Amino acid sequence: MTNETTHKVRSIEQVVIRLAGDSGDGMQITGNEFTKTSAIVGNDLATLPDFPAEIRAPAGTLPGVSGFQIRFASKDIHTPGDDPDILVAMNPAALKVNLPDMRPGKTIIINTAMFVEKELRKALYVKDDGTIINPLNDHSLSNYHVIPVDLNKLALEGTKEFGLSPKESLRCKNFVALGMMYWLYSRPLEPTIAWLRDYFKGDKVNFANANIAAMKTGYNYAETAELFVEQYKIPAAHLPAGTYRNVMGNQAVALAIAAAAKISGVPVFYGSYPITPASDILHQISKYKNYGVYTFQAEDEIAAICSAIGASFAGMIGVTGSSGPGIALKGEAMGLAVMTELPLVIIDVQRGGPSTGLPTKTEQADLLQAVLGRNSEAPMPVVAASSPADCFDRFLEAVRIATKYMTPVVFLSDGYLANGSEPWRLPDIDKLPKIDINFRTERDGFQPYLRDPGTLARVWAKPGTPGLEHRIGGIEKRDGVGSINYDAENHDSMVRLRWRKIYKVADDCAAPLMAGPERGPLLVLGWGSTLGSITSAVEMAHAHKMPIARCHLQQVWPFPSSLGAILSRYDRILIPEMNLGQMWRLVRSEYAVQAYSFAKVQGRPFTTGELFRKIQQTLELPAHGSSHPLDTKLERASEVAADVSGG
Repeated sequence: MTNETTHKVRSIEQVVIRLAGDSGDGMQITGNEFTKTSAIVGNDLATLPDFPAEIRAPAGTLPGVSGFQIRFASKDIHTPGDDPDILVAMNPAALKVNLPDMRPGKTIIINTAMFVEKELRKALYVKDDGTIINPLNDHSLSNYHVIPVDLNKLALEGTKEFGLSPKESLRCKNFVALGMMYWLYSRPLEPTIAWLRDYFKGDKVNFANANIAAMKTGYNYAETAELFVEQYKIPAAHLPAGTYRNVMGNQAVALAIAAAAKISGVPVFYGSYPITPASDILHQISKYKNYGVYTFQAEDEIAAICSAIGASFAGMIGVTGSSGPGIALKGEAMGLAVMTELPLVIIDVQRGGPSTGLPTKTEQADLLQAVLGRNSEAPMPVVAASSPADCFDRFLEAVRIATKYMTPVVFLSDGYLANGSEPWRLPDIDKLPKIDINFRTERDGFQPYLRDPGTLARVWAKPGTPGLEHRIGGIEKRDGVGSINYDAENHDSMVRLRWRKIYKVADDCAAPLMAGPERGPLLVLGWGSTLGSITSAVEMAHAHKMPIARCHLQQVWPFPSSLGAILSRYDRILIPEMNLGQMWRLVRSEYAVQAYSFAKVQGRPFTTGELFRKIQQTLELPAHGSSHPLDTKLERASEVAADVSGG
């Protein structure tokens, strides 16, 4: 669609948009379409979907608010942004939930049709005496640039020719809002039009046409109604040459599963039981049956992991996936995989807990469960992804370790990575790291627990191979032979042997990601999804001439062999993580070093501003000092100095 407006078009470097409404208002669809279009335009981007924790909270209530934040830019960015430049609030509840994150002077587009007594009351805009408060006329929004728009009326008018019921027409109001955003930020309509025509096919084509009309209505309304002083253009980012697609973390894992089958030449079996936020991996991978991937939706978590262990025994690469509560149920079978020494990848997409906790919110609190959360001495390596696209590379690394060392490996993601997205340069399949798998075929001298002297991995023999018949199980084994053995000295030897095998991974794993001076007053040590926020905060510190460094772990257990020397070169160590100091505890126990913990368990990622503020504070603390995670106080983003912007 060509833009012939006479509005002034101003080029800007970046924007943060947040779309918010009821869980039935289509905010996730709207956000995903804006994201895909921005990726096509060539912007760098990062997203933060925010799903309600309630399965279906009452419409218009605070627990039912669904949000989607996207930051898109003409430069390299690392986070979805600290706070929005523009908020689209579809109802009073969406405004009330998101207003605390808005800075004065920012823009709020409000769907005025929903600011009626019934909706205001459901959103708790009520005084103690029962009087209704309407933020549209009580001057509480005077510090913001408010744009009132009746999106309901526009949706009804824009779709009236298609014979829809009023309820069906109102479902199109999210596309009215999307059209307005497309005009404001000079986005093309064609990619979304193509998606709608593909999504609504056959007898549903009328819905495609209605939503297209609603989107064009919003676009034209923004252009002609003089709502905005300016229109904006965000040029394409200068990304490295290649073919890109937008990818979410769970999608990247599913693609990596298919890639593992291709580059190893061994089929992959994925056994899983649905659980938020890991379920989309099963949904996605079930489409790849033509790529050497087998999927099985089990009746429970225990059956899911046991089927994957059976697949590994049969000569496939066994994979199972879940979130924290499901990983707890898988614990006994994980010990079985340790005892049988079979390659297995256990995917843990972490979420807020404990118990059911915050099932749609993010957290990093399964680290100790991944490292130590099994009965007895049951060691296994743990790798952690640091971005949605990095989920692809880290999963392949987990498969490499599992098959090389004949061990189960835990792969850690989290809700932020699973549902967030970023541009991903498609890899050349022929240039991916090789996963070399050698099955035992030689009959002479075969024993199921014969070991490679370098890796201590036992041999992998497919059942049914002539002359290599064998049994394995959960009872302690005699080293080498593999027969059941209850001898005390043998048990002690086998426990130590399994630990030695895992520690060998420390010399054969992904190196920590380093940036900044090789030694100095402060090192920010992170792992997992905190990479983006830490990187942005450290870059901000460098802009303020602070000589600090960052170190980010890709292999979180066992620690890389170089980590001890790295830690020794800095006066202070700051460890931010979305838990109450689990990495802090592991680092202190392994290296006997002091460290400052920065703990956050709010179901939300760190902001750049709060991390930068903490870096400033830590530089004023004693060198070689320490703090307990329960002593740290998290600053609200609104309390950060005004010159601190998203990184």
